[in-house]
Amino acid sequence: MAGVLLLLGLLLLLWGLRVRHASGVPTGRIVAGDTSGWRALETPLVSHRYRLTGRPDYLIQQGRRLIPVEVKPRRRATRPYEGDLLQLWAYCLLVEETTGHTPPYGVLVYAERQWEIPFDADARRRLLHTLAELETARRGDEQARSHTHAARCRRCGFRTQCSEALA
Repeated sequence: MAGVLLLLGLLLLLWGLRVRHASGVPTGRIVAGDTSGWRALETPLVSHRYRLTGRPDYLIQQGRRLIPVEVKPRRRATRPYEGDLLQLWAYCLLVEETTGHTPPYGVLVYAERQWEIPFDADARRRLLHTLAELETARRGDEQARSHTHAARCRRCGFRTQCSEALA
C-alpha cells in the first residue's frame, strides 16, 4: 500500500511540474498572482515618482528578488509586441520602486512562447522616454486619432466625446 501511495505521489509531483513548465511561470516561489486560483496582490504596486500603478499576473520570488511575469494567453507572435515589453518593464520599475531591489528581467508569456526580457539600461531608457511622452500628452490639449480603424473606435471608451470618431 505504501508503495502505491509513493508512486501516486510521484506521479502527482511530475504532473504538477509539467503543468508549471507549460504555464511559462519560471522556477521560484509564487508570491502573488493576478489570475484566478492564485492569491492576488492585496494592493497594486504603486510609484508616485513615476505616476504608475499596476498588478503583474505573477510575482515570482527568487532569493531576495521578485520577478514580474505577464501572461498573454491568446497572443501568438514570434517576437514580443512593443506595448507588452513596455508593460513588463513598467512592472519591473514598480517592483524596484516598491522593494528597493531591481529585477534583472521580467518574463513575458504568450500562448506558444515565452521570453525572459532584460530590465537593463536600454529598457529603462525606452520606458522612461515613453512615460515622458505620455505625461506630455496628458498635459496637452486633445490628441489626434492615431489610426484609421472604425472597429477600434467602436470599442473606445472616449468615442462619444471624440470629434474624430470613425464609428
